Amino acid sequence: MVESVIGWIIAAVAVILLLAAAIRIIPEYERGVVFRLGRVIGAKGPGLVLIIPIVDRLVRVSLRTVTMDIKPQDVITKDNVTIRVNAVAYFHVVDPVRSIVQIEDHLKGTSQIAQTTLRRVLGGTDLDELLAQRDEVNQHLQQIIDDVTDPWGVKVTVVEVKDVELPETMRRAMARQAESERERRAKVIHAIGEMEAAENLQEAARILEQRSGAMQLRILSTMSEVAAEKNSTLIFPLPMEFLRMFQGPQDQG
Repeated sequence: MVESVIGWIIAAVAVILLLAAAIRIIPEYERGVVFRLGRVIGAKGPGLVLIIPIVDRLVRVSLRTVTMDIKPQDVITKDNVTIRVNAVAYFHVVDPVRSIVQIEDHLKGTSQIAQTTLRRVLGGTDLDELLAQRDEVNQHLQQIIDDVTDPWGVKVTVVEVKDVELPETMRRAMARQAESERERRAKVIHAIGEMEAAENLQEAARILEQRSGAMQLRILSTMSEVAAEKNSTLIFPLPMEFLRMFQGPQDQG
């Protein structure tokens, strides 16, 4: 009787262990690549997946987007400026089978190709282009890296250059250049203002010369402004027409 009970217990434990080895639960964000006697039979999941113990082997692959920091790289640009740049890449697995079969470690492989591509692309780019056309450079990096990782079943969606560290001498030179550019713009704006003011004064003088009444009103307005300052000396401007009255007879003689 006791031996029968022990036998039932052993059988129950064996069944439990067998089921534990055969049943796999795959989350929504993962897929299970199943190898049967070393051959791939496909990607399973999500949900409940049954495998044959000992015969099958299941490898889990995450489909979630991976955010990878690309280590800082020392780069010599096309115009011979030494800079230090780092970047970030976003990618995810689109084919679980290829990500396991085609490459040993798709995370490490993507990281290495991103570093080498960053050095190569920025090495053929001018510093001004890198600073002014960051979006175009990022898009170029993304296309090159994605072409390499596509056979691995990995899709690279975004590559962004984060920081560009310049040498101290280059930063000072760029600061002087920016300051000179601001001074140039200020001088240009001042010259344009002077030219517009001169044109306005010329137009005002032409109008006052054609209309004597406007000249008288302007004289009175100026006198009221001077008197408002409580000055002890009052300057009274005379129109040229008044002075010509005295010069007329002398000119005739």
